[in-house]
Amino acid sequence: MDARYLAIEGPPGVGKAVLAERLGQRLDASLVLDDVENPFAADRKARTTGAAFQAQLFHLLARHRQQETLRQGDLFAQVTVCDYLFDKDRIFAYLTLDDNELFIYQRLYELLARDLPTPDVVVYLQCPTDRLRKRLRERDRRAAARRGDEEDIGELNDAFNHFFFHYTSAPLLVVETSSLDLDWQDEDVEDLLRQVEHMQQGTQYYVPRQR
Repeated sequence: MDARYLAIEGPPGVGKAVLAERLGQRLDASLVLDDVENPFAADRKARTTGAAFQAQLFHLLARHRQQETLRQGDLFAQVTVCDYLFDKDRIFAYLTLDDNELFIYQRLYELLARDLPTPDVVVYLQCPTDRLRKRLRERDRRAAARRGDEEDIGELNDAFNHFFFHYTSAPLLVVETSSLDLDWQDEDVEDLLRQVEHMQQGTQYYVPRQR
């Protein structure tokens, strides 16, 4: 494929990591996952004063360190699949930080983002809020409860949709995932790759076939 660096994005519960892993296997790609444990996450959920700012900065710096590794390496030696887009960090910042914190955050973000690599294609996994809530409830039955995710998912989903509606930094493939199995079967992965291979500049919308 011509696209050597793919970034997968979407709100919680939409299956980013699973798709990234499936694409990584299919393309024999280098896989970058946004799975760094944030030591301030618990305090942020408890709404401790200043915790949202601390958690946001920790995520920003951890993701920047990963992206710097990509920039210093040879992105053309192997396909790279990342299960997040560095730019999306601002979505959470604008939702959780106050004006003073946001002022500091934005200045730091601009410095860090300046020289990072831009994906060849961004895949945005889109899903209606009611469907996301159902998926989060199903996920929480298999893991520790994350009530904060479910309670805030409507506002967060709206913020993701708004962000990617205006996104122009790289070719963008918007995938409507309501009818998809989050395990991403082989046929679904192949269909998605066919869409990626024919991507041009701008935004393209893709509704997978129901099986």
